[in-house]
Amino acid sequence: MEHGLLDYYKAIERTSREMLEAAQQENWDQVVRLEGACAVLIEQLRYRSRSLQLAPQERKEKALIMQRILRTDAEIRHLAEPWLQDLAQLFHKSSPAPMH
Repeated sequence: MEHGLLDYYKAIERTSREMLEAAQQENWDQVVRLEGACAVLIEQLRYRSRSLQLAPQERKEKALIMQRILRTDAEIRHLAEPWLQDLAQLFHKSSPAPMH
């Protein structure tokens, strides 16, 4: 099945919403899995955008989708901040003391 560029933006938005839901449930493994899925979609979009272009109306819809993705990403980062700090502390505590 042939996908238009807008379909990729919509799929990225859908996946980012799923990431937010996983982050809200503190299911960080799922967040990481979905982040990988998003990366694949972004690569596919980059590849397809070499040969396809959006129509003017599609560009407007793309801009709205991108704004929603950015808002969702900000919410995910806000939720992940404490988890990332805990992870950093864990690595800091488990690292060997420096030798002089």
